[in-house]
Amino acid sequence: MSNLTPTAERATPPLLGQARATSAFLARPARIFRAYRTADLRPDLLAGLTVALVIVPQAIAYALIAELPPQMGLYSAIAGAIVGALWGSSNHLQTGPTNAASLLVLSVLLPLAAPGTPEYLAAAALLTLMVGLFRAGMGLARLGMLVNFVSDSVIVGFTAGAGILIAINQLRHLLRLPFPSDPDLIDTLADTIRYLNQTHWASLLLGLITMAIVWGIQSINRKRRRGKLPLPGPLIALVAASVIGFIMQLEGWGIKVIGVIPRTLPPLAHIPLTDLRLIGDLSTGALAIAAIGLVEAMSIARSIAGQSRQRLNSDQEFVGQGLANIASAVFSGYTCSGSFTRSAVNFAAGARTPLASAFSGMFTLIAMLAFAPLAGHIPLSALAGVLIITAIGLIDRDEMARIWRSAGGDRIIMVATLAATIFLPLQFAVLTGILMSLAHYLLRTSTPRVRTVLPDDRFEHLTHQPEKPSCPQLGIIEILGDLYFGAAHHIEECIERNQIENPSQRFLLLRMQSVEQVDISGIHALENIMRSFRDRGGDLFLTRVRAPVSQVMTASGFMEGLGADHFLPQDDAVSQLFHKALDPATCIYECPVRAFRECQDLPKNLYEAGAGGTRITLPSLDAKTLNSVPAITPQELWRALHTPTPPAVVDVREPREFQRGHVPGAVSLPLPTLLGSLNGTAGEGVPTALPAGRPLVLVCRAGRRSRRVAALLASQGTTDVKMLQGGMLAWEAARLLQALEENA
Repeated sequence: MSNLTPTAERATPPLLGQARATSAFLARPARIFRAYRTADLRPDLLAGLTVALVIVPQAIAYALIAELPPQMGLYSAIAGAIVGALWGSSNHLQTGPTNAASLLVLSVLLPLAAPGTPEYLAAAALLTLMVGLFRAGMGLARLGMLVNFVSDSVIVGFTAGAGILIAINQLRHLLRLPFPSDPDLIDTLADTIRYLNQTHWASLLLGLITMAIVWGIQSINRKRRRGKLPLPGPLIALVAASVIGFIMQLEGWGIKVIGVIPRTLPPLAHIPLTDLRLIGDLSTGALAIAAIGLVEAMSIARSIAGQSRQRLNSDQEFVGQGLANIASAVFSGYTCSGSFTRSAVNFAAGARTPLASAFSGMFTLIAMLAFAPLAGHIPLSALAGVLIITAIGLIDRDEMARIWRSAGGDRIIMVATLAATIFLPLQFAVLTGILMSLAHYLLRTSTPRVRTVLPDDRFEHLTHQPEKPSCPQLGIIEILGDLYFGAAHHIEECIERNQIENPSQRFLLLRMQSVEQVDISGIHALENIMRSFRDRGGDLFLTRVRAPVSQVMTASGFMEGLGADHFLPQDDAVSQLFHKALDPATCIYECPVRAFRECQDLPKNLYEAGAGGTRITLPSLDAKTLNSVPAITPQELWRALHTPTPPAVVDVREPREFQRGHVPGAVSLPLPTLLGSLNGTAGEGVPTALPAGRPLVLVCRAGRRSRRVAALLASQGTTDVKMLQGGMLAWEAARLLQALEENA
């Protein structure tokens, strides 16, 4: 039999695997056409035609926002729709010019060149190409998951800020005021007020009429039956304004119009690829536009996929958005992204495959070639009116109010992004929002909740109940988050704080069911916690440790250091610790709390005893005093008992414990009786003194009770008193236990 691994099972070389992944991304159109059904052609064509009716006025209007010629908006709509559909992942996402992208383009380009100049157009083409390369590169590098790290609060805050900026910037076109665009909001407002006395009233009137038409159609759409396609308000309003401008020759009235739109196929653009200085100047803005555009596109695609039940591939969508921008740059367009309005229309119109969006680009090309002369008569004030209404629609007041009422972190991110969008250069505003979103995520994951838990009243579940008293010996803490380098210090501090608040708790049970990941920093934190409790004479135990975390603990050596027996099953963890680790003396004589099920039947000898009513308790002693108590090993005691002068052995356990087995010759003097004897409150028939004249050895179950009594006796002047190291557990482990007969 051959030992060779079958070819299908061999590991794929990294370079070959990357080449295959790249070819799979680029071969997306082949898969679309191969799976296409003729039954989908008619609904896709109708949906494409419907979307084209919306694209044409939007493309022209959005180009106006970016201070670019209107035909560039149409070129971008054509190339972006076709390429974005064929190489993207979504069946319904419609790619082309958008409000946000146009405003970002304006913000990036204005400091570099004057609108309308060849330098401005060349910079726009280079910017679009760079955005496309950034997006495609991120997709090919499989970085689609990065969009998950951008909060929705960033998008809501940015779009609201963009809406405010667009509305204010369009006031100069609505009023036909003679000052140039300015990326600064304050300067734009100041110029608007300064030139307000030069308002062109005919342009304002036409713009207001256009706005009224759009508002009216929006009102009609809201009242239409759900499921029916909305009337294209902006298209109807702009066609009406264009017809009026064509018939009445409004240019003669001083109303500015778009002007001549070329009736040609999109030409190849001149892109200054060798201008390294310009590339450097555009790099920050290109990265910001690439990031916000990808988040915008994926948000839209996911929103519609939630209704269409389509599975999306974010990496493929990144590639599609990147290639769409590259194609737009090559064919004289400008930056494009996914449009929510057009994507929603595409879905509502019955689109079934990505070809519907590709058809919308083709229909846009036909419309441009056929109706370019009419579109050239669209008044700029009418376009400004449409854009102002669209900009107002970007301010999602309901969603902003919802975020404001929710978590404080989301509220801060939204407000900060909104303020940065309004007052900072937009590329920095976007990056500010993204960085704040990432910082919020890191802050939240680096400070997971670390809380104490106790059994509920039915002892069925462990829950956070800070109002209940905790066990003075055992603390139970659960970690609600990953134990990685960012959170390790916080978790350590929380547990240390709990130690300070509960100094008597020497044992800790950590519940790890919510810890999905642990790294070496987390392992170091657990080791520090383990050492801290062991230095106090206690120990650390874990329960509900997940398999991936357990693997890291094993590989790092932590499991061996802690001990495999310290990983306890969830159902028996408290019971095992109660019977094998906790000090019964503390439970019986010092602790009034019945925190666990096991405490319920435990005798609590916290009572008033003797005629004087003296309270019998085991005094608290400091660790130094307790650690100074001399001990004798089971083997040493055994040998001492077989000498001519054996020590006196006093067993301070309960009678039922003593009956199960004890050291030969030991005297049973339960702790309450012993304390009563020491306090002079013992009842009649109870010994009033310990055996005298011989060395004294105190015995209990594990050594805790006997250590305390020995320390107490030593503090009262008793000499030559020791405790049995490890108690009866150690005596039994040494096979020295002499069991009593049942009737003895």
